[in-house]
Amino acid sequence: MELTKRQSKILNCIVQEYVQTKEPISSKLLAKKYKFGIKAPTMRLEFQKLTDAGFLMQPHTSAGRIPTDSGYRFYVDTLEPKNENRGLNPIEKDIQDSFKFFQEMTKKMADLTSNLALSYFPDEDIFFKEGWDHLFKEPEFENTDIVSQFTKMVENMEKEIENFDDCDFPQIFIGKENPILEGKEFSVIISKIHISNKKDGVVALMGPKRMDYGKNVKIINSLTKQNVRKRK
Repeated sequence: MELTKRQSKILNCIVQEYVQTKEPISSKLLAKKYKFGIKAPTMRLEFQKLTDAGFLMQPHTSAGRIPTDSGYRFYVDTLEPKNENRGLNPIEKDIQDSFKFFQEMTKKMADLTSNLALSYFPDEDIFFKEGWDHLFKEPEFENTDIVSQFTKMVENMEKEIENFDDCDFPQIFIGKENPILEGKEFSVIISKIHISNKKDGVVALMGPKRMDYGKNVKIINSLTKQNVRKRK
């Protein structure tokens, strides 16, 4: 189904609202909050068309709608390019103490995104993971099975991390697109990072499909575009 301009805007607004509110989005709320120039009954029809086309789903009979993997993918593919560094404090630091630098960088990624941040640097042959506390406060992780699946996905990511050394720019894997075992309920944004005088590393943000893709990509881009130099 090729979406109309209005349907595209409606779908993207639903994704944005769901990321922020963590609750299914009703047609009444969207019609009231955004100026689409249509009334609630027409909005309900658009919701149904997007549901029939596989972009939305209704978790419960009386609930609003949430995005499907296809809905998230449409949203990601239509994100407008932005100034990646705007609004961010650059992560700039000597790398005399590589261990401390990499750990602080990973922690800052986690703090900025509330997702699990993972980094791997071959020169040190070490992984850093930060953000478990933030992540497990999200409603998706109230389910112990989801927690178990996510933990296994992270373990599998560590085993397969070298398969992603060709990601010269952020790659986004949503739900069923995720090539990592146990990752079908989650999303991953992953990219190489270059640090002067060091072998390229890999950084990733991992979390629920209801993540802030625009913000997360911007943060990873801010890392990959920095030139962190070792002080002589």
